[in-house]
Amino acid sequence: MDRPARAAAGLILAGRDKERIETLAARAGGFIDAASGGVVPPIQPSTTFVRDEAYEPLVEANVYGRDDSDIVRIGETLIASMERADAALLFPSGMAATAAVMRTVPNGGAIVAQSGIYWGTTKWLREFCQRRAIDLTEVDAGDAQTFAATIEKARPQVALVETPSNPWLKIVDIEAAAKACGAAGSLLVVDSTAATPVLSRPLELGADIVMHSATKSLNGHSDVLAGVLATKDTGSPAWQAIATDRHDAGAILGAFEAWLLVRGIRTLALRVERASDNAMAVALHLASHPRIEQVLYPGLPDHEGHDLAARQMNSRFGSLLSFLVKGGRDEALGVCGRFSGIHRATSLGGVESLAEHRHTVEGDVTGVPENLVRLSVGIEHVDDLIEDLDRALGG
Repeated sequence: MDRPARAAAGLILAGRDKERIETLAARAGGFIDAASGGVVPPIQPSTTFVRDEAYEPLVEANVYGRDDSDIVRIGETLIASMERADAALLFPSGMAATAAVMRTVPNGGAIVAQSGIYWGTTKWLREFCQRRAIDLTEVDAGDAQTFAATIEKARPQVALVETPSNPWLKIVDIEAAAKACGAAGSLLVVDSTAATPVLSRPLELGADIVMHSATKSLNGHSDVLAGVLATKDTGSPAWQAIATDRHDAGAILGAFEAWLLVRGIRTLALRVERASDNAMAVALHLASHPRIEQVLYPGLPDHEGHDLAARQMNSRFGSLLSFLVKGGRDEALGVCGRFSGIHRATSLGGVESLAEHRHTVEGDVTGVPENLVRLSVGIEHVDDLIEDLDRALGG
Protein backbone atom coordinates (compact mmCIF):
# COMPACT_ATOMS: atom_id res chain seq x y z
CA MET A 1 0.00 0.00 0.00
CA ASP A 2 1.74 3.19 -1.16
CA ARG A 3 1.69 6.52 0.69
CA PRO A 4 -1.05 8.16 -1.43
CA ALA A 5 -3.32 5.17 -0.93
CA ARG A 6 -2.70 5.26 2.82
CA ALA A 7 -3.50 8.96 2.97
CA ALA A 8 -6.64 8.49 0.90
CA ALA A 9 -7.79 5.77 3.25
CA GLY A 10 -7.45 8.03 6.28
CA LEU A 11 -4.19 6.54 7.53
CA ILE A 12 -0.90 8.18 8.35
CA LEU A 13 2.47 6.41 8.35
CA ALA A 14 4.83 7.89 10.90
CA GLY A 15 8.50 7.07 11.41
CA ARG A 16 11.19 5.47 9.28
CA ASP A 17 10.89 2.62 6.84
CA LYS A 18 13.90 0.77 8.30
CA GLU A 19 13.17 0.86 12.00
CA ARG A 20 14.22 -2.13 14.04
CA ILE A 21 11.72 -4.96 14.38
CA GLU A 22 10.97 -4.21 18.04
CA THR A 23 10.03 -0.63 17.13
CA LEU A 24 8.08 -1.55 14.01
CA ALA A 25 6.05 -4.08 15.95
CA ALA A 26 5.35 -1.93 19.00
CA ARG A 27 4.18 0.99 16.85
CA ALA A 28 2.11 -1.22 14.52
CA GLY A 29 4.33 -0.14 11.66
CA GLY A 30 3.81 3.53 12.46
CA PHE A 31 0.19 3.66 11.34
CA ILE A 32 -2.21 5.98 13.14
CA ASP A 33 -5.82 6.86 12.41
CA ALA A 34 -5.92 10.26 10.72
CA ALA A 35 -9.64 10.66 11.41
CA SER A 36 -9.36 10.33 15.19
CA GLY A 37 -5.66 10.62 15.90
CA GLY A 38 -5.82 7.21 17.53
CA VAL A 39 -2.53 5.37 17.98
CA VAL A 40 -4.35 2.06 17.40
CA PRO A 41 -5.28 1.26 13.78
CA PRO A 42 -9.07 1.17 13.32
CA ILE A 43 -11.25 -1.68 12.05
CA GLN A 44 -13.46 -1.08 9.02
CA PRO A 45 -15.68 -4.15 8.59
CA SER A 46 -17.41 -2.99 5.41
CA THR A 47 -17.23 -5.38 2.47
CA THR A 48 -18.05 -2.72 -0.11
CA PHE A 49 -17.23 0.97 -0.57
CA VAL A 50 -19.22 3.84 -2.01
CA ARG A 51 -18.64 5.66 -5.30
CA ASP A 52 -19.26 9.35 -6.05
CA GLU A 53 -21.69 10.90 -8.56
CA ALA A 54 -19.26 10.23 -11.41
CA TYR A 55 -19.08 6.60 -10.29
CA GLU A 56 -15.49 6.98 -9.17
CA PRO A 57 -14.49 5.31 -5.87
CA LEU A 58 -14.80 7.80 -3.03
CA VAL A 59 -11.50 6.40 -1.74
CA GLU A 60 -9.31 5.25 -4.60
CA ALA A 61 -7.79 2.35 -2.64
CA ASN A 62 -11.14 0.83 -1.64
CA VAL A 63 -13.67 -0.79 -3.97
CA TYR A 64 -14.60 -4.22 -2.62
CA GLY A 65 -13.63 -6.15 0.48
CA ARG A 66 -12.16 -9.18 -1.28
CA ASP A 67 -8.98 -7.21 -1.92
CA ASP A 68 -9.53 -3.85 -0.24
CA SER A 69 -9.14 -3.67 3.52
CA ASP A 70 -7.11 -1.02 5.27
CA ILE A 71 -6.39 -3.15 8.33
CA VAL A 72 -5.31 -6.10 6.15
CA ARG A 73 -2.96 -3.78 4.26
CA ILE A 74 -1.59 -2.45 7.55
CA GLY A 75 -0.87 -6.01 8.67
CA GLU A 76 0.77 -6.83 5.35
CA THR A 77 2.89 -3.68 5.37
CA LEU A 78 3.95 -4.33 8.96
CA ILE A 79 4.99 -7.93 8.28
CA ALA A 80 6.76 -6.96 5.05
CA SER A 81 8.73 -4.33 6.96
CA MET A 82 9.76 -6.81 9.63
CA GLU A 83 10.84 -9.34 6.99
CA ARG A 84 12.64 -6.66 4.95
CA ALA A 85 10.37 -7.66 2.08
CA ASP A 86 8.90 -5.59 -0.72
CA ALA A 87 5.41 -6.95 -0.09
CA ALA A 88 3.38 -9.42 1.91
CA LEU A 89 -0.02 -11.05 1.42
CA LEU A 90 -2.25 -12.25 4.25
CA PHE A 91 -4.34 -15.41 3.97
CA PRO A 92 -7.02 -17.00 6.20
CA SER A 93 -4.58 -19.71 7.40
CA GLY A 94 -1.01 -20.86 7.07
CA MET A 95 -2.11 -23.76 4.88
CA ALA A 96 -3.97 -21.36 2.59
CA ALA A 97 -0.72 -19.43 2.17
CA THR A 98 1.27 -22.60 1.47
CA ALA A 99 -1.35 -23.82 -1.02
CA ALA A 100 -1.24 -20.48 -2.85
CA VAL A 101 2.46 -20.98 -3.58
CA MET A 102 2.08 -24.58 -4.65
CA ARG A 103 -0.73 -23.75 -7.06
CA THR A 104 1.84 -21.87 -9.17
CA VAL A 105 3.34 -25.26 -10.11
CA PRO A 106 1.81 -26.55 -13.36
CA ASN A 107 0.36 -30.01 -13.86
CA GLY A 108 3.24 -32.38 -14.50
CA GLY A 109 5.70 -30.08 -12.73
CA ALA A 110 7.96 -30.83 -9.79
CA ILE A 111 8.14 -29.87 -6.12
CA VAL A 112 10.87 -30.67 -3.60
CA ALA A 113 9.80 -30.55 0.04
CA GLN A 114 11.72 -31.08 3.23
CA SER A 115 10.87 -34.32 5.00
CA GLY A 116 9.78 -34.35 8.64
CA ILE A 117 8.06 -30.97 8.57
CA TYR A 118 4.59 -30.01 9.81
CA TRP A 119 2.45 -33.03 8.98
CA GLY A 120 -0.46 -30.96 7.69
CA THR A 121 1.79 -29.54 4.98
CA THR A 122 3.21 -32.92 4.01
CA LYS A 123 -0.21 -34.58 3.86
CA TRP A 124 -1.67 -31.79 1.73
CA LEU A 125 1.34 -31.78 -0.60
CA ARG A 126 1.18 -35.52 -1.20
CA GLU A 127 -2.51 -35.40 -2.09
CA PHE A 128 -2.19 -32.21 -4.16
CA CYS A 129 0.72 -33.56 -6.17
CA GLN A 130 -1.07 -36.85 -6.81
CA ARG A 131 -4.12 -35.00 -8.12
CA ARG A 132 -2.03 -32.76 -10.37
CA ALA A 133 0.51 -35.37 -11.59
CA ILE A 134 3.27 -33.30 -9.96
CA ASP A 135 6.52 -35.06 -9.09
CA LEU A 136 6.99 -34.63 -5.32
CA THR A 137 10.39 -35.40 -3.80
CA GLU A 138 10.78 -35.35 -0.03
CA VAL A 139 14.32 -34.86 1.23
CA ASP A 140 16.22 -34.27 4.46
CA ALA A 141 16.94 -30.58 3.91
CA GLY A 142 19.01 -30.49 7.08
CA ASP A 143 21.74 -32.13 4.99
CA ALA A 144 22.82 -29.31 2.66
CA GLN A 145 24.65 -31.57 0.20
CA THR A 146 21.78 -34.01 -0.11
CA PHE A 147 19.34 -31.14 -0.58
CA ALA A 148 21.50 -29.52 -3.28
CA ALA A 149 21.88 -32.81 -5.15
CA THR A 150 18.12 -33.38 -5.01
CA ILE A 151 17.40 -29.89 -6.37
CA GLU A 152 19.90 -30.35 -9.19
CA LYS A 153 18.31 -33.64 -10.19
CA ALA A 154 14.62 -32.75 -9.77
CA ARG A 155 14.78 -29.15 -11.08
CA PRO A 156 11.54 -28.28 -9.28
CA GLN A 157 9.48 -25.17 -9.83
CA VAL A 158 9.19 -24.82 -6.03
CA ALA A 159 11.28 -26.07 -3.11
CA LEU A 160 9.88 -25.84 0.42
CA VAL A 161 11.89 -26.00 3.63
CA GLU A 162 10.91 -25.39 7.25
CA THR A 163 13.46 -24.18 9.79
CA PRO A 164 13.40 -24.92 12.68
CA SER A 165 11.28 -27.87 11.61
CA ASN A 166 8.22 -29.18 13.42
CA PRO A 167 8.49 -31.46 15.41
CA TRP A 168 12.08 -32.58 14.71
CA LEU A 169 13.69 -29.14 15.21
CA LYS A 170 16.05 -29.60 12.28
CA ILE A 171 17.89 -26.54 11.01
CA VAL A 172 18.24 -25.84 7.28
CA ASP A 173 21.10 -23.78 5.86
CA ILE A 174 18.94 -21.22 4.07
CA GLU A 175 21.81 -19.55 2.24
CA ALA A 176 23.06 -22.87 0.86
CA ALA A 177 19.51 -23.91 -0.07
CA ALA A 178 19.00 -20.59 -1.87
CA LYS A 179 22.17 -21.07 -3.92
CA ALA A 180 21.12 -24.57 -4.92
CA CYS A 181 17.64 -23.39 -5.92
CA GLY A 182 18.99 -20.37 -7.77
CA ALA A 183 21.28 -22.56 -9.86
CA ALA A 184 18.34 -24.79 -10.79
CA GLY A 185 15.90 -21.98 -11.46
CA SER A 186 13.75 -23.10 -8.54
CA LEU A 187 11.73 -20.91 -6.19
CA LEU A 188 12.84 -21.34 -2.56
CA VAL A 189 10.03 -21.00 -0.01
CA VAL A 190 10.95 -21.01 3.68
CA ASP A 191 8.39 -21.77 6.37
CA SER A 192 9.75 -19.62 9.19
CA THR A 193 6.81 -20.04 11.55
CA ALA A 194 8.87 -21.36 14.47
CA ALA A 195 11.56 -18.69 14.10
CA THR A 196 9.49 -15.53 13.40
CA PRO A 197 11.12 -12.45 11.85
CA VAL A 198 12.50 -11.61 15.29
CA LEU A 199 14.93 -14.54 15.11
CA SER A 200 15.37 -15.18 11.38
CA ARG A 201 14.80 -13.33 8.11
CA PRO A 202 15.10 -15.87 5.28
CA LEU A 203 14.77 -13.30 2.50
CA GLU A 204 18.03 -11.71 3.62
CA LEU A 205 19.67 -15.14 3.26
CA GLY A 206 18.47 -15.58 -0.32
CA ALA A 207 15.03 -17.17 -0.04
CA ASP A 208 12.45 -16.09 -2.60
CA ILE A 209 9.38 -16.28 -0.37
CA VAL A 210 8.98 -16.60 3.39
CA MET A 211 5.82 -18.12 4.82
CA HIS A 212 4.37 -17.97 8.34
CA SER A 213 1.40 -19.59 9.93
CA ALA A 214 0.46 -16.29 11.54
CA THR A 215 -1.89 -18.29 13.77
CA LYS A 216 1.20 -19.12 15.80
CA SER A 217 3.77 -16.67 17.19
CA LEU A 218 2.90 -13.67 15.03
CA ASN A 219 -0.54 -13.52 16.63
CA GLY A 220 0.65 -15.20 19.81
CA HIS A 221 -2.68 -15.45 21.63
CA SER A 222 -4.31 -18.56 20.13
CA ASP A 223 -7.32 -16.61 18.90
CA VAL A 224 -6.68 -15.99 15.17
CA LEU A 225 -6.29 -18.22 12.13
CA ALA A 226 -4.05 -16.53 9.55
CA GLY A 227 -1.18 -17.08 7.18
CA VAL A 228 1.21 -14.80 5.33
CA LEU A 229 3.64 -14.82 2.42
CA ALA A 230 6.34 -12.19 1.92
CA THR A 231 8.72 -11.60 -1.00
CA LYS A 232 11.43 -9.28 -2.25
CA ASP A 233 10.41 -9.75 -5.89
CA THR A 234 6.85 -8.61 -6.48
CA GLY A 235 7.44 -8.64 -10.22
CA SER A 236 8.13 -12.35 -10.49
CA PRO A 237 5.58 -14.43 -12.41
CA ALA A 238 5.08 -16.65 -9.36
CA TRP A 239 4.27 -13.74 -7.04
CA GLN A 240 1.93 -12.19 -9.61
CA ALA A 241 0.14 -15.54 -9.94
CA ILE A 242 -0.17 -15.82 -6.15
CA ALA A 243 -1.61 -12.31 -5.84
CA THR A 244 -4.07 -12.87 -8.70
CA ASP A 245 -5.16 -16.23 -7.32
CA ARG A 246 -5.74 -14.79 -3.86
CA HIS A 247 -7.91 -12.02 -5.27
CA ASP A 248 -9.87 -14.13 -7.72
CA ALA A 249 -10.36 -17.10 -5.37
CA GLY A 250 -11.11 -14.87 -2.39
CA ALA A 251 -8.58 -16.40 0.02
CA ILE A 252 -8.52 -13.28 2.17
CA LEU A 253 -8.34 -12.49 5.87
CA GLY A 254 -11.28 -10.79 7.58
CA ALA A 255 -10.95 -7.31 9.06
CA PHE A 256 -11.42 -8.38 12.67
CA GLU A 257 -8.88 -11.21 12.34
CA ALA A 258 -6.40 -8.81 10.74
CA TRP A 259 -6.90 -6.32 13.57
CA LEU A 260 -6.28 -9.02 16.18
CA LEU A 261 -3.18 -10.12 14.29
CA VAL A 262 -1.78 -6.58 14.22
CA ARG A 263 -2.52 -6.21 17.92
CA GLY A 264 -0.72 -9.47 18.65
CA ILE A 265 2.32 -8.47 16.60
CA ARG A 266 2.81 -5.36 18.74
CA THR A 267 4.18 -7.56 21.55
CA LEU A 268 5.93 -10.06 19.24
CA ALA A 269 9.51 -9.21 20.15
CA LEU A 270 8.90 -9.38 23.89
CA ARG A 271 6.96 -12.63 23.63
CA VAL A 272 9.57 -14.31 21.42
CA GLU A 273 12.40 -13.28 23.73
CA ARG A 274 10.64 -14.48 26.87
CA ALA A 275 9.38 -17.74 25.37
CA SER A 276 12.78 -18.49 23.81
CA ASP A 277 14.57 -17.90 27.11
CA ASN A 278 12.04 -20.15 28.83
CA ALA A 279 12.51 -22.83 26.18
CA MET A 280 16.28 -22.74 26.60
CA ALA A 281 15.95 -23.17 30.37
CA VAL A 282 13.42 -26.00 29.95
CA ALA A 283 15.60 -27.75 27.36
CA LEU A 284 18.65 -27.61 29.63
CA HIS A 285 16.61 -28.95 32.54
CA LEU A 286 15.11 -31.81 30.53
CA ALA A 287 18.47 -32.72 29.01
CA SER A 288 19.70 -33.85 32.41
CA HIS A 289 16.45 -35.45 33.58
CA PRO A 290 16.71 -39.21 34.24
CA ARG A 291 13.38 -39.96 32.53
CA ILE A 292 14.28 -38.17 29.29
CA GLU A 293 15.94 -40.06 26.46
CA GLN A 294 16.67 -37.04 24.24
CA VAL A 295 15.81 -33.36 23.89
CA LEU A 296 15.47 -31.85 20.41
CA TYR A 297 16.24 -28.14 20.63
CA PRO A 298 18.71 -26.18 18.47
CA GLY A 299 19.82 -24.11 21.45
CA LEU A 300 21.50 -27.11 23.03
CA PRO A 301 25.23 -27.37 22.17
CA ASP A 302 24.91 -31.06 21.25
CA HIS A 303 22.11 -30.46 18.74
CA GLU A 304 23.34 -31.29 15.23
CA GLY A 305 22.18 -27.92 13.92
CA HIS A 306 23.33 -25.81 16.86
CA ASP A 307 26.25 -24.05 15.17
CA LEU A 308 24.20 -23.24 12.07
CA ALA A 309 21.28 -22.03 14.16
CA ALA A 310 23.64 -19.82 16.19
CA ARG A 311 24.82 -18.18 12.96
CA GLN A 312 21.47 -18.05 11.18
CA MET A 313 19.17 -17.06 14.04
CA ASN A 314 19.32 -13.88 16.04
CA SER A 315 20.69 -14.67 19.54
CA ARG A 316 17.88 -17.07 20.51
CA PHE A 317 16.49 -20.38 19.27
CA GLY A 318 12.71 -20.12 19.49
CA SER A 319 9.96 -21.47 21.72
CA LEU A 320 9.48 -24.92 20.17
CA LEU A 321 11.15 -28.10 21.41
CA SER A 322 10.52 -31.82 21.49
CA PHE A 323 11.61 -34.47 23.96
CA LEU A 324 11.59 -38.25 23.97
CA VAL A 325 10.39 -39.92 27.16
CA LYS A 326 12.22 -43.09 28.17
CA GLY A 327 9.96 -46.05 27.53
CA GLY A 328 7.33 -45.79 24.83
CA ARG A 329 3.85 -44.59 23.97
CA ASP A 330 2.27 -45.27 27.36
CA GLU A 331 5.03 -43.48 29.24
CA ALA A 332 4.83 -40.42 26.98
CA LEU A 333 1.04 -40.28 27.20
CA GLY A 334 1.28 -40.67 30.96
CA VAL A 335 3.54 -37.62 31.16
CA CYS A 336 1.11 -35.59 29.06
CA GLY A 337 -1.79 -36.75 31.23
CA ARG A 338 -0.10 -35.52 34.40
CA PHE A 339 0.45 -31.93 33.27
CA SER A 340 -1.50 -29.58 35.51
CA GLY A 341 -0.54 -26.18 34.06
CA ILE A 342 0.79 -26.95 30.61
CA HIS A 343 -2.20 -27.48 28.32
CA ARG A 344 -2.62 -30.62 26.24
CA ALA A 345 -3.45 -28.97 22.92
CA THR A 346 -2.40 -28.58 19.30
CA SER A 347 -0.64 -25.47 17.99
CA LEU A 348 2.37 -23.45 19.06
CA GLY A 349 3.61 -19.91 19.57
CA GLY A 350 0.97 -18.77 22.05
CA VAL A 351 1.54 -17.08 25.39
CA GLU A 352 0.50 -20.30 27.11
CA SER A 353 2.59 -23.48 27.04
CA LEU A 354 1.15 -26.40 25.07
CA ALA A 355 2.14 -30.07 24.98
CA GLU A 356 1.25 -32.49 22.21
CA HIS A 357 1.80 -36.22 21.76
CA ARG A 358 2.66 -36.08 18.07
CA HIS A 359 2.21 -39.79 17.30
CA THR A 360 -1.45 -39.56 18.33
CA VAL A 361 -1.86 -36.81 15.73
CA GLU A 362 0.31 -38.17 12.92
CA GLY A 363 0.16 -41.95 13.39
CA ASP A 364 2.74 -44.32 11.92
CA VAL A 365 2.97 -42.80 8.46
CA THR A 366 5.45 -40.04 9.38
CA GLY A 367 7.85 -42.05 11.49
CA VAL A 368 7.45 -39.79 14.51
CA PRO A 369 8.43 -41.78 17.63
CA GLU A 370 5.64 -42.88 19.95
CA ASN A 371 7.52 -41.45 22.92
CA LEU A 372 7.94 -37.95 21.44
CA VAL A 373 6.25 -35.01 23.14
CA ARG A 374 6.29 -31.63 21.42
CA LEU A 375 6.33 -28.64 23.72
CA SER A 376 5.47 -25.08 22.72
CA VAL A 377 6.90 -23.01 25.55
CA GLY A 378 4.97 -19.91 26.58
CA ILE A 379 5.75 -16.81 28.59
CA GLU A 380 4.83 -18.12 32.04
CA HIS A 381 7.37 -18.03 34.87
CA VAL A 382 9.93 -20.65 33.92
CA ASP A 383 10.02 -22.13 37.44
CA ASP A 384 6.32 -22.98 37.19
CA LEU A 385 6.93 -24.73 33.87
CA ILE A 386 9.82 -26.76 35.23
CA GLU A 387 7.87 -27.72 38.34
CA ASP A 388 4.97 -28.89 36.17
CA LEU A 389 7.34 -30.92 33.99
CA ASP A 390 9.00 -32.48 37.01
CA ARG A 391 5.61 -33.46 38.49
CA ALA A 392 4.54 -34.99 35.18
CA LEU A 393 7.81 -36.86 34.83
CA GLY A 394 7.59 -38.16 38.38
CA GLY A 395 10.37 -36.15 39.97
